[in-house]
Amino acid sequence: MNENKWESSVRKVVPYIPGEQPQFSDVIKLNTNENPYPPAPAVRKVLEDFDHGRMRLYPDPDSAVLTNAIAKRYDLKPSQIFVGVGSDDVLSVAFMTFFGSDKPILFPNLTYSFYDDWADVYRIPYRQIPLKSDFTIAPEDYKTENGGIVIANPNAPTGVAAPLEMIEDIVNANPDSVIIVDEAYVDFGGESCLPLIEKYENLLVVQTFSKSRSMAGMRIGFAMGNEKLIKYMNDVKFSINSYTMNHITQLCGAEAVADEKYFRETVDKIIEVRERSKARLAELGFKFTDSKANFIFASPVKKSAKYVFEELKKRRIFVRYWNKPIICDYLRITVGTDEEMEKLFEALEDILNG
Repeated sequence: MNENKWESSVRKVVPYIPGEQPQFSDVIKLNTNENPYPPAPAVRKVLEDFDHGRMRLYPDPDSAVLTNAIAKRYDLKPSQIFVGVGSDDVLSVAFMTFFGSDKPILFPNLTYSFYDDWADVYRIPYRQIPLKSDFTIAPEDYKTENGGIVIANPNAPTGVAAPLEMIEDIVNANPDSVIIVDEAYVDFGGESCLPLIEKYENLLVVQTFSKSRSMAGMRIGFAMGNEKLIKYMNDVKFSINSYTMNHITQLCGAEAVADEKYFRETVDKIIEVRERSKARLAELGFKFTDSKANFIFASPVKKSAKYVFEELKKRRIFVRYWNKPIICDYLRITVGTDEEMEKLFEALEDILNG
């Protein structure tokens, strides 16, 4: 295809491809790591009681009600919290803010695939570090000159969690770089780096309401770190768009983070179902990592992952499959309810033994 002259100035990138969102309701959706349980009960009350007349007004640009609720929950100052429209928004702002060096940023070759997308969009040089054969990080690979480091912990799509001392070893070895630890799945069994932010001013911890707080549809993410880091991020945010999070989302998020009892109950249920599901997958001959997330990264032995993926889809059961090197033999299976997982295993038995 011939390129028009104006196209020579277009910023061309390969976009991130999210998991499929089926447009029909009679499916078992285990492909995008959503929480199978509804948000905290008080979230529903906010939606029912909200004065729609407020929609004519701009929302609070500081998202104070939500920021204060998060700060209270994690025993931090509001000035140590940055909120955004999903952790993708938070991470995007962090990339723009902290990775302005001509040195490459470092992140694993198998991780959340938005990282290289943002690096491409923002013209940030980067180097992808191969994981070891067991999908773990080799800390020594990150003790080299760099413009920043990004680590998802637990990692996606593998679910493998690095111990806190390993992350601290990497942070301690890189005092001149900002280290971002993406903890989207940490509530399901990982070890948070939050205790380290008082010790290391260059550490930014990013979390989300999309997974453990059942609010993927509302898009709430947040970062925690040194006040100086957060100020720099807010300076960039307010230079782009001050009013990023709407009234309703701020109020619902504050109620969700305040209900610790409900949060713990739903997270514990997902962990219990995940561990039972690992046992069932082992019985079916799958190989899998010891996931500490709300999904299982599993490889079928009797049939190819692609075949199993396609056969499950025919039965209206959606899991995630990537036809890419290293991971083409694996499926990523979100942990659903007991009932959903039982239907999955019935289908897998039929597919693998058919």
